[in-house]
Amino acid sequence: MRSFSLLSLLVTALLSTATTWSQEDATLKAQVRHSIDELVSFVAIPNDALNHADINRNLTWLTDKFTARGFNTSILPTSEESLFFAALPMVEGKPTLLMYMHFDGQSVDPARWSQPDPYKVVLKAPGEDGQWETHPFSDLSEDIPYDWRLFGRSTSDDKGPIVMLLNTIDLLRKEGKELAYNLKVILDGQEERSSRPLPQAVVDYRELLEADYLLIADGPTHYSGKPTLVYGCRGITTLRLTTYGPIRPQHSGHYGNYAPNPGQQLTQILASMKDTEGRVRIAGYYDGISLTPDEKNILKSVPDDAGRINGDLLVGRPEQVGAFYQEALQYPSLNIRGLSSGWTGDQARTIVPATATAELDLRLVPESDGHRLKGLIKSHIESLGYTLTDKEPDAEMRMQDKRWVRVEESEVTEPFRTPLDHPFGKHVVDLLGSTFGEDVVQIRIAGGTVPIAPFVNALDIPAFLLPLVNPDNNQHSPDENLKLGQIAYGLKALDAILTTPLAP
Repeated sequence: MRSFSLLSLLVTALLSTATTWSQEDATLKAQVRHSIDELVSFVAIPNDALNHADINRNLTWLTDKFTARGFNTSILPTSEESLFFAALPMVEGKPTLLMYMHFDGQSVDPARWSQPDPYKVVLKAPGEDGQWETHPFSDLSEDIPYDWRLFGRSTSDDKGPIVMLLNTIDLLRKEGKELAYNLKVILDGQEERSSRPLPQAVVDYRELLEADYLLIADGPTHYSGKPTLVYGCRGITTLRLTTYGPIRPQHSGHYGNYAPNPGQQLTQILASMKDTEGRVRIAGYYDGISLTPDEKNILKSVPDDAGRINGDLLVGRPEQVGAFYQEALQYPSLNIRGLSSGWTGDQARTIVPATATAELDLRLVPESDGHRLKGLIKSHIESLGYTLTDKEPDAEMRMQDKRWVRVEESEVTEPFRTPLDHPFGKHVVDLLGSTFGEDVVQIRIAGGTVPIAPFVNALDIPAFLLPLVNPDNNQHSPDENLKLGQIAYGLKALDAILTTPLAP
C-alpha cells in the first residue's frame, strides 16, 4: 500500500511538472504569435534609409508601441535622421543596460524578390522539394512551426529584434518577473547609411545615454545554430583610386604601345599591395596585432567548419592572412570591392581606355587606425612613382611628366572590442548556456561593421553584440527572412538577460 502511495505521488509530480512545462510553452508560443502579428505591421511601414518620410513613419510606430509598454520616449534630432530613445522608469540602485538596434533598412529592388511587395510579409514553410511554400497566417492558429519563416524587408535586420524586445517586456509582465536593470533603448534610423550623425549625437545626448552596459541586438547567430555572443565589430573606411590615360578612349591599333593604359597602371598598383597568399605587403599594415594563447583558444573554440565555408564559397584555397577563418578576422583587410576600365563582354572594344577605377574597402580592428592605414596605402602608391591628387587632373596637370592617381576617401567608422574576460560578458555567456543547454559560441570580433564605436568610446562602456536572428536570413538581399523559432529564441534570451542580475 505504501509503495502504491509513493508511485502515485511520483506520477502526480511528473504530471504536474509536465503541465507546468506545457503552460510555459503555451505562454511562450502565444507571445511568439503576437510578435509575428506585430512584426508584420512594423515591416508594412517602408523603411528605406534614403527616404526621410519612411523614417518619420517608423518613428511614429515606435513611439506608440514603446509608450504602450510604459516606456518614456523621445525623438532625438541629429544633423540628419532623428534617433529614437526610450527608457523605463529608473529605479535607484539598479545598474543600467542600454540596448542599441536600428529600424531603417537597405533599399529594395522588388523585381528580385519572390513576392510582389517586400514590405508585405509572406509566411512560408519548407517544402519537400526544397522550395518554400506560401501559407496563410491563419495556419498559425493552433501551433507555431518553428521552422517556418517570415519573408520581408527588415524582418531580420533589424525590426525583428526590436519586436522581440517589446514582446519580452509583455512576457515578463505576464510572468510577474522584475527587471534586474534600468532599461534604456536607442534606435538608429540610418544605420544602413553608416550613421554619420551618431558620433556627435552621443556627445549631445551623453547624459541621456549613460549606462553600465551596452547590448547590441543586431546580426545573425553562428551558423551552427548555437547561442552566440560577439565581443566587437570591425570598423571600415574606403578609398577610390583612379588612374589616367588619354583624355578620351583611343584606337588600340593607332595608340597601343604609345598612350599610357590606365587599366595596366591600376592593376600593377593593386597587384603590388598583396602577395599571392592574400597578405598585405605594405610595411606596417599589420603592426600592433598579437594574440595571447587564451585569445587563440577562444578563436579556435568557434565551431567553424572550414570545409563547409569553402564549399559554400566554392573556394579550394582560401587566403592565408590567418591560419583559419576566425584568426583572419583579427587583422585589417584590404579588399578590392569594385574594378572598372573600358568595356567588357559583348561591349568590349579595341581601345586604350581613358581611365581605370578601383574601389577599396578596409575593414579595421582596434589595433589599426583607419587614417594611418590609408596613409600607408597612399605612401606605397607614391613609392611606385605615381603622383597623388584629390581632384580630377586638368589639362595642365595631364601635360606634366607625371603619372597621376586620384585618391578619394571616406570617413572612418571605428572598430570596437570588449575584453573576453569582462564580467558582464561571462554573465551573459553563462545565462545563454543555461537557458538553451548548449555551449555558447564566443566571437572575439565580427567581420562586419556596426557603427556603434562612438557609444563605446564616448560613453566608456563595455559593449556586446547579441545576435538573435537566423544566419541564413539574407539580410540586405532579396528574400530577407526570419525563422519563427528565432523569435522564441530572442524572447527566451532577453528574458534571461533582463531578469538575472550580475552577481557582485
